Formats: sequence, structure tokens, C-alpha cells
Amino acid sequence: MLRISKMTDYAIMVMVELHASRGEVLTAQALAERSGLELPTVSKVLKMLVKVNLVESYRGASGGYCLEREAQDISVAEIIAAIEGPIAMTECSVEEGLCAQEAICSLRGNWQRISIAVAKAMEGVSLAEMAQPVNPGPGPLHITTLSA
Repeated sequence: MLRISKMTDYAIMVMVELHASRGEVLTAQALAERSGLELPTVSKVLKMLVKVNLVESYRGASGGYCLEREAQDISVAEIIAAIEGPIAMTECSVEEGLCAQEAICSLRGNWQRISIAVAKAMEGVSLAEMAQPVNPGPGPLHITTLSA
């Protein structure tokens, strides 16, 4: 099963809370309370998001954090990459020379195709969309096609 890390999930939760604040500057403590996460975790996530210019920080008595851009202009892929690095299914999808089997394996090109398709799908979902509840209806949610 493919999964994002807990830290990435938490980053998306924090970003959704910032979006919900409608431009209000929120402290790390307020974000921790609103998201139900521990303050050290929220602080760590915020530091990573500020570093890649997804979140803006303000110092001082009325300081805190807000989104750097509008939520519809921030993709889920950007948030994932901020926490986990490049979106890739395998190490060889990102860079040559990271796999001991590379010389005898012919799958790298196909893994790259799959990684690109997954990244494009995540680039197509904005933070604003993530903030909206989804009602998938009866039965499991299915993704019909991804094209590279």
C-alpha cells in the first residue's frame, strides 16, 4: 500500500486550518489546538512549510502564520514535496545510481511513468479542494484513470 507519512498528513491538516482562518494570522499554539495536534509537531511542520514558501511567518506580539498564496494556487503535490521530497514511487524514479539493481533492471522507465502520473494527479488537487468534504456515495471511492 502506498501511503504518505504522518508528518505529511499533519502538514496538510495545518494548511487546511490556515486556509480556514481566511487570512487571519494564527500562532503555532492556535493551529495545534484547532488541528488537534501536538505543538512540537505543528512547529516542526510550520518550519518546513515556511522554508519552501508555502506559509509566511510573522514575528512579534501579534505574530504567527498564514498561507503564502491563495489555497486554490497551492497543490497537494507541493505540500507533499515540502515534507517528503520529490514525489516518486521508487528511488530510481528520481535519480540514477540509487539502486543496486539498476544495471540489470529494465523497470526504471516504467516507474518514472507511474511516478509522473501520480505527481500530476496530486498537482491537480488544490489545498482549497482538500479543505472541502467529499461524499463519495455508496461503496469504495475509485480512481478510474491516470494518464501520463
